[in-house]
Amino acid sequence: MVPNVITISRELGSGGRTIGRKLAQKLNIRYSDKELIHGLQDKFHLTTSGIEKLKGQKKNWFNDFIQLVAPAPQADMFVDPDSQFIKEYRADLTTDDIHEAEVEIIKAIAAEGPCVFAGRSAFFILQGMENKVDVFVTASLEHRIERVMRKQGLSREQAIEVIERVDKARDNYIKRYTGKSRYDARNYSLCINVDNLTEDEAVDVILDYISKSK
Repeated sequence: MVPNVITISRELGSGGRTIGRKLAQKLNIRYSDKELIHGLQDKFHLTTSGIEKLKGQKKNWFNDFIQLVAPAPQADMFVDPDSQFIKEYRADLTTDDIHEAEVEIIKAIAAEGPCVFAGRSAFFILQGMENKVDVFVTASLEHRIERVMRKQGLSREQAIEVIERVDKARDNYIKRYTGKSRYDARNYSLCINVDNLTEDEAVDVILDYISKSK
C-alpha cells in the first residue's frame, strides 16, 4: 500500500530532491517541492489571508485552485520541476507570510491524495497524519561538495560557501517553525546516507522500507 504522504528532508548536495522526484514517479503519485509551493504563492499573490479567502469562497477551493494554476496536465505539475507556471517569484512576502501560506498549501495538497514532499518542514506540518513515511537523506561533506560543484558549476570554495549558507538557513527555518533539529533522527521513519548509493538505489531503499512497513 502506498503511504498517504512521504516526506523527504535532505541536506544540500545529497540528491534528496531528485530522489524524492524519482520516488514519486516510481509510485505514480504527486511530487511537491519548494518551487511548486513558491510558484503557487507567486502566481496568485497568496498570503495566509488570501488562502483563507479562497477557502471561504469555495468548498472545494484547492481543486479549483489547481485547475487555474496548471496549464499542463495536472499530474505534470507534481513531477516536473520545470513546469512554466513555477518560474515567477515575488520578494514582498515576509518569512512568516511564506511559512503560514506553505502550511495551508501543504495540508491541502496532502488532503488531495498520496504525494511526496521534498523539504518545507512537511515532516512536522503533517505530523499525526496516518500512513506517513518521513525520510532524511544525508551524505558526507565531501560527497555534497562534489555534487554541488558538478550540478551548479561552482569551484570547491564556492560550493562549500553555498552549503554552509544553505545549511544555516535550513537549520534556522526548521528550529524557528518546529522547535526541532532537522538532524534529530527521531523526526524520521528512515535515515539514508547516500555516499555509496545512486539516486535510483536510494529510491529502492525507500521502496523496500515501505514494503516491509505494511
